[in-house]
Amino acid sequence: MELTSFVGRAAELAQLTQLFRQARLVTLVGPGGVGKTRLALRAAAQAAPKLTDGIRLAELSGLRGPERLPEVVADALELPDRRGASGFEAVVNHVAARELLLVLDTCEHMVDTCALLVNVLLAHAPGLRILTTSRQPLGVPAEHVVPVPPLGLAEGEAGEAVQLFEQRAASAVPSLSFTPEERTIAVSLCRRLDGIPLAIELAAVRLRALPIGVLAARLTQSFTVLGAGRSGTSTRHQNMAATIGWSHQLCSPDERLLWARLSVFGCDFDVTAVEAVCTDARLPAGSVVDCLVGLVDKSVLLRQGDRYRLLDVIRDFGAQRLEEAGETALMRRRLIGYFHTRLREFEERFFTSEQVPLHKALLAEHRNLTAALEYADADGVLLPLAAAMWPYRLCAGHPAEARYWMDRALAQQPEVSEDRVKALVWATTFAVIQGDAEAGQRLAAVLQEQAARLDDLRLQGLALMCHGMAGALAGEAQEAVAELRLALDRLRKHGTELDVALANLRLGVVLALHDRAEAAIGVFEEVLRLVGADSEESYVQGHACGFLAVAQLQAGRPAAAEQAARRALALHDRRADVLGVALALDFLAWATTGLGRHQRAALLLGGADALFQLLGRGRALDNPQLLRTHERAESGLDRALGNQSVQQLRRTGASLPHEQVLVFALSDDAAPPAQDEAPAHGGLTRREREVAALVAGGLTNREIAERLVISKRTADTHVEHILAKLGVSSRAQIAPLVPPEPTPDEH
Repeated sequence: MELTSFVGRAAELAQLTQLFRQARLVTLVGPGGVGKTRLALRAAAQAAPKLTDGIRLAELSGLRGPERLPEVVADALELPDRRGASGFEAVVNHVAARELLLVLDTCEHMVDTCALLVNVLLAHAPGLRILTTSRQPLGVPAEHVVPVPPLGLAEGEAGEAVQLFEQRAASAVPSLSFTPEERTIAVSLCRRLDGIPLAIELAAVRLRALPIGVLAARLTQSFTVLGAGRSGTSTRHQNMAATIGWSHQLCSPDERLLWARLSVFGCDFDVTAVEAVCTDARLPAGSVVDCLVGLVDKSVLLRQGDRYRLLDVIRDFGAQRLEEAGETALMRRRLIGYFHTRLREFEERFFTSEQVPLHKALLAEHRNLTAALEYADADGVLLPLAAAMWPYRLCAGHPAEARYWMDRALAQQPEVSEDRVKALVWATTFAVIQGDAEAGQRLAAVLQEQAARLDDLRLQGLALMCHGMAGALAGEAQEAVAELRLALDRLRKHGTELDVALANLRLGVVLALHDRAEAAIGVFEEVLRLVGADSEESYVQGHACGFLAVAQLQAGRPAAAEQAARRALALHDRRADVLGVALALDFLAWATTGLGRHQRAALLLGGADALFQLLGRGRALDNPQLLRTHERAESGLDRALGNQSVQQLRRTGASLPHEQVLVFALSDDAAPPAQDEAPAHGGLTRREREVAALVAGGLTNREIAERLVISKRTADTHVEHILAKLGVSSRAQIAPLVPPEPTPDEH
C-alpha cells in the first residue's frame, strides 16, 4: 500500500509498460534513495490486471545469507513448507505453470545468487515475468536494464523534484504556502539534492522547524562539512550520505542512539520489541516512545499501524553508527535473547487457548526471527534458539526450515546437553512429518543414546516416543505401538500434560494407520479430554480430530467421521495450516462419500486437490492405509456419478477461492454458492445472511464461529464482507437491514 502520493515517473512507467509486453526480465537500476522500489511497485500494480496469477513481492534487503534466498521467495509466493523439496525446487515447481509477475526488491547484495535463481525460473516457467531492483544489473542474458534517474529538474517550477518537495512540504506543514521567492529557493534546494526522492523527503520534513531559506542555507553548510574527504565517490552518493547524515545531526542524542540500535532488526518492529532490545541505562525505556515519535516526524522511521520500519539506506546508515559505537555484538545478543524469551513463553503456553494468538504474534516477526537465528549462528550460540523454536515451526508448518536450523545447531554444538537432546527430539519429529524415514531413524538413534546419558527421565521418555514414531514410519508398526505405549507410561509419571497428549496423539495415529480403529478412537478421546472441552488449543486437537475421523470411518461410522473431520478443518484453519486443512478436506470428503452425498464429496476432493498441488506432496501422506481409503472413496464416487462427472466436479472444487471452499466444507450445503450470487439483503450470500442474522441476534464473532463450526477468522471475514456489502460501518447497523433468521442446526 502506498502511504504517500506517487509523483512523476510517467516516462519510466510508459517504458516499463512497453517492456512488459516483450521482456520477461526487467531490472530497475539506480542509487539508494532514488525510488526504485516505489517505481517497481507502481509498475507492477499497473501490470497486475493482465496477469492471471497476479504479482508477488519478495523483499530481500533483510536477507543476509544467499542460501536463504529461495525460502524468502517461497514465502513471497505463499508456499507452504514442502516435504522432500528444497525451497529452490518448490519455487520452480510452483511458478512453472503460472502467469505472474515476481518482484525481487533490493538484489545488489546478492547479485550472483539472484541471477542464478532468475535464470532457472525463467527457463522453467514460460508464463513468469520478473522485475528486480538493484544498484547494479544482474548480468543475465534475458535482462532488460532500466536506469532510474533522479526526479526531473526542469527549469522553473514544473520539475518533478519540485512537485515532490512541495507535496511533502504540504504534508509536513499543512498551512504552508510558498511565495514566488521561496519557490525559487525550493527549485535550488532540489537541484542541490540532485533530485533524489529520499533526500528531498528528508529535507521537506524539516520545514516543520525551519523556514525554507534557513533550511537551504543549513543544508548547504552540512554538505560542505559532511562531503569533505569523500573522494572517489559520485556527487550523487556524497549528497545522499550527506542528506542522511544531516538528518542524523538534527536528531537528539537519544534519537541517534535509538536509530543505530534499531538497525539490528531484520524487518519492522513494535514498541515492545524496541523497549526489550534497545533500552538500558543510556536509553531508558521511558524515553523510547518520544524517540520513536521524533524519528517518525523526521521521516527516519515509517509507521505502519502499531509497527515501525527503517528504509534500507537509513538502516545501513544506522548499522554503520552502531558498529562505530562498538554496540553491534551487544544489540545482536539482545535481539537473540528477546526472541529466545518469546519462544520459551510460547513453548510454556503452547498447550493452552493462547496457542493461536501467540503463534500469530510470532508470524509477524518471521524476518526478525530469521535475523536472530543468523546472528546466533554467526556467534556460535544457535542451539538454544533453534531448540526453542519448535512450537512456532510446528504451528506454521515449517518442517524443512526447522530441520535446516536444527541441523546447523546440532553440528555447531556436538556436546551432550539438555538443549541438544531437545533439538534432537524435534529434529526427529520434523523428519517424520516430512516422511523422511531414513533421517528419522538416524536422528532417533542418536537421540536415544544421548538422552540415556542425561539423568532426566522425561527426556528419556520423549526419546522413546520419537524412536517409536520413526519406527512406525519405517514400517515397524507392532514394535512402534509397544514403544509408544512404554513412552506414554513414562511420560505420565515424569512428563508434562503436553508430553502425555503428544505421546497419545502419536500412538493414536499409528493405531489408526494400521487398522486398529477402536483402540485409536479410545486414544483420541483421551487426547481430547486432556486438552479440555473449553480449550481453544488448535494443533493437538486438530490432528486428534482429523485422525479420529479416519478411525471412525474404519469403524463404519461415517456420520461421526464427518463431525470429527469438520471440527479438524476448523481447528487447522485457525492456524492457516495448509497441510492440516488439505488432510481434513480429504477426510471430510471420504466421510461424505460414505453418507451417500456424492456431488458434495467430489467438490470437497477438488478443494483438497488444489492444496495438495500447492504443497507438492503425495496424497494421504503416502500412507498405504490412507491411500486405500482414498481410493475406495474415489471408486465409490465413480460408480455413483461416473468418472467424467466426478472429474468435472473436482475441477470446479479446485477452482474455487480457498475461503469459499472452507465456508462450503464447514456448512452442510450440497454445493457451494455461485461466485456471482446476488440475492436479497445487499447481495449477501446464503452463508452471509446466516452470519448477519446471528450478528443481529447479538452474537459475537467467536460465538458465531462456534455456532456454525467455522474458525473465528472465517467469521471475521464474513462480517467484514457483510459490512462492506451493506455499506455500513458498525455491527449495530446490520440488524435493521437483515431480519433475524432461524438459527441453523449445529453440524
